[in-house]
Amino acid sequence: MTNTKPFLPIVSLLAIVLLSSWGYQGHQKISGGVSLILPQEMAFLAPAWTDIVRLHASDADYRKETDPNEAPRHYIDIDNYPEFIFSGRINQDLDSLITEFGYSFVIDQGVLPWATLASYDSLVSCFARKNWEKAGLFAADLGHYIGDGHMPMHLTRNYNGQYSGNTGIHSRYESKMINQFASQIVITDDSVNLITDVRGFIFNYIYGNYPCLDSILLADDYAQSVAGNTSSGIYYQTLWDQSVSFTIPLFQRGSLALSSMIYTAWLEAGKPVMDPNALPELIASETTLMFQNFPNPFRSFTYIPLEVKNSNTRVIVRIFDATGTMKATVVDEKMGAGYYEIPWDAKGIAEGIYYCILKADDAVMTRKMVVMH
Repeated sequence: MTNTKPFLPIVSLLAIVLLSSWGYQGHQKISGGVSLILPQEMAFLAPAWTDIVRLHASDADYRKETDPNEAPRHYIDIDNYPEFIFSGRINQDLDSLITEFGYSFVIDQGVLPWATLASYDSLVSCFARKNWEKAGLFAADLGHYIGDGHMPMHLTRNYNGQYSGNTGIHSRYESKMINQFASQIVITDDSVNLITDVRGFIFNYIYGNYPCLDSILLADDYAQSVAGNTSSGIYYQTLWDQSVSFTIPLFQRGSLALSSMIYTAWLEAGKPVMDPNALPELIASETTLMFQNFPNPFRSFTYIPLEVKNSNTRVIVRIFDATGTMKATVVDEKMGAGYYEIPWDAKGIAEGIYYCILKADDAVMTRKMVVMH
């Protein structure tokens, strides 16, 4: 079980903005693969339950806005531990690590593996109680943290390339590049594994994914040398060409790890079976969705992610200030079904809290945005 002490709100704003791993599309890829990989004996979970896991794959990122303890759950600067430098491993018991290094130090390095373990434990408990909705939400969190564990920039003190001359590589690799080439990342069917040591399994994939860090930095160096910049289409095409050989396997291994942990949790809970009508309201309520803008907080420019469910849907997205005064109409048009990241330039907008409101057919959703100049 994980340590239950509250996490300290010591992560900087910059780190919170950066540590969003893979973005909405990337996490959808990893969590969406569950429906393909889970064994036939768990087929009753699709599509209602597996859709919960997929659609809520980024909930953990959205919680960073309101929960100051959330951010450390998304990373571990594992190379700040001397033991890792010498042996490639660390003490995997959180309480023992805190005793050795002190609470503040450990939390400051991130608690990703133990957050993953805590989500797994909660999933087992929900499966055992046949609380299928909560089980889906905990599985979504589990998938998010597993996705973070398969993003090498979340496993190092050099999380933004700031110590190697690659400043900015974090978002260039995990979000901007992935968004451009997401269609080329296809999760394929695979065989789940029964996990006998869950904590050891989590740490082993972290140890195994860490070496990809050097490959990302080398790919960035080469892409910059070819393009002469870090923003052009040539740069991102080259970065993708240089990293595709290990990036797609990271996604595939992430989906397999999530599916295997869900399978293991289900077995540990006694193989409960879900009633076909257990989630009727969630199935019926699917409509156009708006997710948290990123980055958030932001200085002048942000993206608003939308998932439009039906073709020819009129979508209206407007920005209001805290007094209810409308400040901008970002979208007002009919849109086809699909995923969109709508840009909004807040230049000229005063610093403060704003509300982004979506209206689409019968859907109304609100997200809080923070502008910081």
